[in-house]
Amino acid sequence: MSMKLERTEAAPRGPRTVVIDAYPSAALEYTDDYAIVAIDVIRATTTAVTAVACGRRCFVAPTVDAASVLAQKLDHPLLAGEIGGNMPFGFEMDNSPAEIAERTDIERPIILVTSSGTLLIHNAALSGHAYLACFRNVGPTVRYLATRYRRVAVIGAGSRGEFREEDQFCCAQVAGGLLASGFSAANDGTLEIVERWRNEAPDAWLRSNSVRFLRSTGQEPDLEFILAHRNDLDDAFRVEGSEVRRAGDADDLREEGRERVAGIR
Repeated sequence: MSMKLERTEAAPRGPRTVVIDAYPSAALEYTDDYAIVAIDVIRATTTAVTAVACGRRCFVAPTVDAASVLAQKLDHPLLAGEIGGNMPFGFEMDNSPAEIAERTDIERPIILVTSSGTLLIHNAALSGHAYLACFRNVGPTVRYLATRYRRVAVIGAGSRGEFREEDQFCCAQVAGGLLASGFSAANDGTLEIVERWRNEAPDAWLRSNSVRFLRSTGQEPDLEFILAHRNDLDDAFRVEGSEVRRAGDADDLREEGRERVAGIR
């Protein structure tokens, strides 16, 4: 279902607020003190989070060309992804959380590029406070953000002009968790999405066109993987530059950098 969401500007200081939005360009609207949560359940954020959870370094690129440039800087990287539903020439694997979970070559960093998900992540990372969420880590993401930020934008990647059901559902879970933690909805559209999905069955999003695509192209293992992995991780995941890291690890690196600048290390 394609949706147009009203945006509401919040004061720099004030009550804690959360807003739901959609599409990669939306991430450029939220800067300054916003934390941005990028969500592309099928499949970019699920693949990226799964790669890091397996112990593999994960980098995201907004385009195939950017992925090729990044590949020159890494040792034997694994190029993965899709553009328009097709794996780009020279890539080794599709944008598949099921496949990345099964691979044993975890010493190889993955470079992921997708039609809309990695562009959203790239745009969100420009804020300096970008996080990834999927059904695997909703709870940890909510808990991490609730104690660190006053303004949070939860953004679904969308696909082919649609804010798809799986992303709406995940956005609603993250935003709903923040509302339960004392945040307020920044606008009526945010509250509407949270309420729409609040009492739905966990698999209500299966009517999505993304699900139809996976089924029609023989990629059911990814759908089965997503259905089988819900809130099974204990970490929030943050983007530092183009690399996805566990949020605690990223915080440690940022602190080390501050200490070096201050001459402590």
